[in-house]
Amino acid sequence: MTATTETIGSTIEPGPGLEALHHWVDQVASLTEPDHVVWCSGSEVENRALLTEMVAAGSLIALEQGLRPDSFLARSDPADVARVEDRTFICSATEADAGPTNNWREPDVMRTELTARFRGAMRGRTLYVVPFSMGPVGGAISQVGVQITDSPYVVVSTRIMTRMGADALAQIGPDTVWVPALHTVGMPLVDDDGTRIPDVPWPSNSTKTIAHFPETREIWSYGSGYGGNALLAKKCFALRIASSMARADGWLAEHMLLIRVTTPTGKVLHVAAAFPSACGKTNFAMMTPTLPGWKVETIGDDIAWLRPGADGRLWAINPEAGFFGVAPGTGPDTNPAAMTTVHSNTIFTNVAMTHDGDVWWEGASEEPPRHLIDWRGRPWEPGSVTPAAHPNARFTVAADQCPTISDDWDSPDGVPIDAIVFGGRRATNVPLVAEAEDWEHGVFFGSTISSEQTAAAEGPVGELRLDPFAMQPFCGYNMADHWAHWLEIGDRLGSKAPRVFRVNWFRKSSDGGYLWPGFGENVRVLEWIAGRLDGSADVDWSPIGGLPAVGALDLVGLDLDGFALDELFAVDPAAWSAEAEQLRAHFDRFGDRVPARLQARLDQLVRRLRDKALAEKTRSGLSGFR
Repeated sequence: MTATTETIGSTIEPGPGLEALHHWVDQVASLTEPDHVVWCSGSEVENRALLTEMVAAGSLIALEQGLRPDSFLARSDPADVARVEDRTFICSATEADAGPTNNWREPDVMRTELTARFRGAMRGRTLYVVPFSMGPVGGAISQVGVQITDSPYVVVSTRIMTRMGADALAQIGPDTVWVPALHTVGMPLVDDDGTRIPDVPWPSNSTKTIAHFPETREIWSYGSGYGGNALLAKKCFALRIASSMARADGWLAEHMLLIRVTTPTGKVLHVAAAFPSACGKTNFAMMTPTLPGWKVETIGDDIAWLRPGADGRLWAINPEAGFFGVAPGTGPDTNPAAMTTVHSNTIFTNVAMTHDGDVWWEGASEEPPRHLIDWRGRPWEPGSVTPAAHPNARFTVAADQCPTISDDWDSPDGVPIDAIVFGGRRATNVPLVAEAEDWEHGVFFGSTISSEQTAAAEGPVGELRLDPFAMQPFCGYNMADHWAHWLEIGDRLGSKAPRVFRVNWFRKSSDGGYLWPGFGENVRVLEWIAGRLDGSADVDWSPIGGLPAVGALDLVGLDLDGFALDELFAVDPAAWSAEAEQLRAHFDRFGDRVPARLQARLDQLVRRLRDKALAEKTRSGLSGFR
């Protein structure tokens, strides 16, 4: 079968340096045997044609224009609803280079296995060639990739999430490094005997594999049409492959949000923050501050690329152009900016649909509407035992629709980073905010990010789930080498390195209630951080880092009693000593690849806790004697 080559709405002109790209496309087309090959231009005509085609095929449902303009609903196959971490592989040259937190496969073995799976995988379908830029086209920190896919859903989503199309393609010249990303849903429409097979609204395959080849900077994804499994520009490129590129080339690719903070005096700060899932990352990125005169603007909600600049400072971009956000839990109280963002021009996946053609999910309103159609397409009423929207339901929307978007969010040169914040979901131990002593201590903060198990079904309550730098599922090489790379970046930045902090919005009292109100009140922590940067805020140094001095944190208007405040910043030597032993076991997983400087920081923490415990015991004894 010979595929026809075409475009929709405009023409892609072959340019110098595209010979390697055309050769790759020809190779993939020969292997996968599509009916058609389409080079995507990113034009509005092309986008509209694909959306119309998917609506006609039943892959998308057009929402009511008057309620949700130019928006669509997709329902995935129930077996294709999330990342498949157990089927995600780093195919580095050696297993040690992948490290203990990654699944590893020998590259040649994986390539042979996937080549067999891809053979004929696009029969009856269209092969789309999708060029894209991660970061502003031509930007100082930007990178280029090309995805081949047989999913029009991936094409229209990639147009939202990246700078996709002819402008990105024009960046590829004879010496350009570009990342090839190959994807198929794994459901051909013609079998080996030539018999046509009926299509389905959400094609996928029960066998799923996402493979990354760091040395050759390739991505191969088979069998899934969902999220980061199929939108290969996202976690696969922007984190797993990019982190490996960054290590080799002297920059950082991180699972971080980016915000611009303006103080009441007009001073502007840029902050990067790394939080694991379910730790308030998107809410922080789109914060509505409660303190008068403060302004927080969004640059990115998920991924940051950071590179030392010519001025010796650390500069960052959001490499994405859109948000792929979790819908459940997003609402007018928790994140009003996100609710405004998704008013129009949005693709929703696995949310519920109202009887009048709008969408709904748990948290979108206080009371659920009656007579919903759930994410599986079945009738749903309030009180049903199953949720109306899948817990991992998503919205895909352009970043520039966000009302809190910063005017420098897509600056080609990026923005200079003043502070880096790490956080986790901790009911105990970790204070509301702490400052690292220096960059090295900050890397120790990042290497020990953790959240506590919160229910018996997830494991023993209080057991730590370590997620270093919020990158455990996303680092494309050995995590301990990642920590060493951070130390090297700090050595290069020297005195111009950003200050580092750790936060925890989720500390609880003994009765199980949250001690801190969170959301817009988190600006009070940003206020203290800003004060530390300009020297106006006082600090008390503890064994685990610098804590706000008494009176340094603005608590006016908050209903916090003295006990709650003490609990928010309590550092219990016994509890922290037990945690230090868990951190020791965490480091031991990586053997001798853990930087000696971080091992020394852990030893220092243990000594300081021992000294604090001894001092408290001495004070207690003296008090009893008196």
